[in-house]
Amino acid sequence: MLHLVFVEPCIPGNTGNAIRLAAATGAHLHLVEPLGFDLDDAKLRRAGLDYHDLAVVTVHPSIDALWDAVGRARVFAFTSHADTSYADISYADGDVLVFGGEPEGLPAAVLADPHVTEQVRIPMLAARRSLNLSNAAAIAAYEAWRQLGFAGGV
Repeated sequence: MLHLVFVEPCIPGNTGNAIRLAAATGAHLHLVEPLGFDLDDAKLRRAGLDYHDLAVVTVHPSIDALWDAVGRARVFAFTSHADTSYADISYADGDVLVFGGEPEGLPAAVLADPHVTEQVRIPMLAARRSLNLSNAAAIAAYEAWRQLGFAGGV
């Protein structure tokens, strides 16, 4: 199982989309507080449709609580400031894909955390700041799942 992590997400629709992504791929979605919305937010529920009961979602009070939950797994921090492409990684079952909240991305303290195995980026055209959070997570999750043979997929 892959682990998708949103650190301090702010937009409920993006997290709702990530809930659908987790349900569709079998990934475990981790949300690190503070959240910029309530988990009962109508926009989150609407974006997640009826997938909420099909997804594994855990809310952590801190980044340290997340590290405790994922153990010694490899951690890939997604940032537009990295040199390594996400597509150059050979993903393994249990990997952790970490994304920062909107609009700031991952905090510097998370990027520098010793739990992070490597910082990676999703290539974009020059002069583009970032992708939408849930789109970036979907790109990365499907590449990792593809490399794992779409285990359990139909």
